[in-house]
Amino acid sequence: MEILMSITVGVLFMVGTYMLLTKSLLRVIIGLILLSHGAHLLLLTMAGLQRGTPPLLSLGSEAYSDPLPQALILTAIVISFGVTSFLLVLAYRTYKEHKTDDLDQLRGSADE
Repeated sequence: MEILMSITVGVLFMVGTYMLLTKSLLRVIIGLILLSHGAHLLLLTMAGLQRGTPPLLSLGSEAYSDPLPQALILTAIVISFGVTSFLLVLAYRTYKEHKTDDLDQLRGSADE
């Protein structure tokens, strides 16, 4: 299962990097979203995919799952959601102001 997750992380990083290199502002934001999802899966995979009960002592199980990677990933998801919403609003305002999302046209000319 960890091999499959590693391949999925690699594909997400590959597609995210490709989307970052495009000229459309919306595709750049989608690339950042894919990179953040790849980072979340990478954190989960590096912690080890384990089966076990929640770490509650009243259950009396032999194997417990580690809650720390899940807490880190949950925090990273909340942060990436905030950054994504900020970037989407920024892209919307840029499109409303300049009537384009092409990064080459937004760059301007050399004399500006």
